[in-house]
Amino acid sequence: MTIIYILALAIAALSVGSAASNYHENLLLQPLPPSSLLASFNFRSNATQTSFQQQHFRYFPRALGQILQHANTRELHLRFTTGRWDSESWGSRPWDGAKEGGTGVELWAWIEAADDEIAFSKWITLTQSLSGLFCASLNFIDSTRTTRPVASFEATGHHVDSDNLHLLHGTLPGEVVCTENLTPFLKLLPCKGKAGVASLLDGHKLFDAAWQSMAIDVRPVCPSSGECLMQIDQTVDIVMDIERSKRPRVPADKLVCDTSKSYHARDTCYPLETTAAKSWSISELFGRTVSGSCPLMDTQEKTVCLRVPPTQEVRPSPELVNARFYDQFTRCYTPPSSEPFDLDVPEQAAINITSSVPLEEPVLHAERTIVGHGQERGGMRIIFDNPSSEKPVDFIYFESLPWFLRPYIHTLQSTITGPDGVRRQAPTTDFIRETFYRPGVDRERGTQLELALSVPPASTVTLTYDFEKAILRYTEYPPDANRGFNVAPAVIKIAASKPIYIRTTSLLLPLPTPDFSMPYNVIILTSTVIALAFGSIFNLLVRRFVTVEEAAALRAQTFKGRLGGKIVALRDRIRGKSAKVE
Repeated sequence: MTIIYILALAIAALSVGSAASNYHENLLLQPLPPSSLLASFNFRSNATQTSFQQQHFRYFPRALGQILQHANTRELHLRFTTGRWDSESWGSRPWDGAKEGGTGVELWAWIEAADDEIAFSKWITLTQSLSGLFCASLNFIDSTRTTRPVASFEATGHHVDSDNLHLLHGTLPGEVVCTENLTPFLKLLPCKGKAGVASLLDGHKLFDAAWQSMAIDVRPVCPSSGECLMQIDQTVDIVMDIERSKRPRVPADKLVCDTSKSYHARDTCYPLETTAAKSWSISELFGRTVSGSCPLMDTQEKTVCLRVPPTQEVRPSPELVNARFYDQFTRCYTPPSSEPFDLDVPEQAAINITSSVPLEEPVLHAERTIVGHGQERGGMRIIFDNPSSEKPVDFIYFESLPWFLRPYIHTLQSTITGPDGVRRQAPTTDFIRETFYRPGVDRERGTQLELALSVPPASTVTLTYDFEKAILRYTEYPPDANRGFNVAPAVIKIAASKPIYIRTTSLLLPLPTPDFSMPYNVIILTSTVIALAFGSIFNLLVRRFVTVEEAAALRAQTFKGRLGGKIVALRDRIRGKSAKVE
């Protein structure tokens, strides 16, 4: 279990067992190799079930609470994620992947309804309301992007009557997460982004990170004694590049350059690699300090924690703030209530560091890619690698495929590479314990595939299957059709005392794309043909073809007729005036 989970359990014990404070926040900072920093923000608010049902909101955000009540939502999980977690360099995921979503936006919820039809109607109400609240495209989660997982997700709240609960899941892998989503996220906090560790959340720093994930979890919690609570967890996890975040503030004369390079010059600098630990501070990385603490929180809580080697020097500001050590590597601080707070970690030579912070090895490595060539067919390849040499890994593999990707499940094959490094073909029944498959229907629903798998120790299992690409109507193509179509990441749930979640990267699926200039060409050609045909027929109908002599005679007659008409008109006017005079 990761240190983030240990701190979260401590906060949960305080939030559930103590009624003195219903708001808690925490920040964990942990350097990652080679020059990165993991910053995990966690905010937790509680509201009693009675006050929640009567819409008496104080710590729980009213805007979100009213949406959940209107949509009959009993438990909600919403994720905004960008980037890719590098498990080979950074180790296991924070929160064991429980607070992480697939690339883009991912949403799943338990809705109370009498049947599936009513549940889906409430689901559409929920997605459209959240779309307006978070300035996201959640209203595009329709029936083709909605699935009903069987074993991949489990409720984390205490539900007394679970017979009428329906689990629905939707993804938008192509959604771009930006500041428009961060601002509504901060407005849900009791102190917004004005005080406490939330004051560090700036869009310029957050979305410049190599990986970031924003999570919102709402669930009912019933302690052993006391009234049940409606609890909301808001989490922000980011991996920042230390040098990239500090670069705009490093003077040119302090840049450490490799002068041995032939292209080194006064205006050209190649960074010099060093084995020493990078120096950093909160003000350097986030561009600001922690603005005191939120007044709604218990002032005795240790809200800023740091994971560094025990010999690492740390300089808190102000200096009167004392550190509390939870273990050999974790030290926590309580920021002053009204003064800015900063942590300065100076650079330390590698020879002075007697130990480093241990990184947990991931339980499983997963990779998914699209193979094949051509515009008609393709294939999917999924690789599972078990790094453990002692025990197998049992997990649930969940895929949500768009309707225009039609898999052929009968082509599912498996190969295994054992500890000896020999790759051989193996029956799928050796690894797949159970299968749930719900085929897609064109323009109505996507394909849902769930597999219960087991990977032997120190082995790599590869699954492959073929699929067919559908041809869309020309109105169904987006403006950037040649970029490809997004396929949602796969979700892996590893069975453990507390479930561990892993998500693969999203995929780009190229589909047969028509020449969108053809309608324009057809319109131009058709218009030209109609103009020529209409003009010729019109000329034949209204024009009179005569010889040159006849045309000259007609022109002369026409001139004489006009002249005579004017003379007659002039004569009539003169006669009329004469009659009036008489």
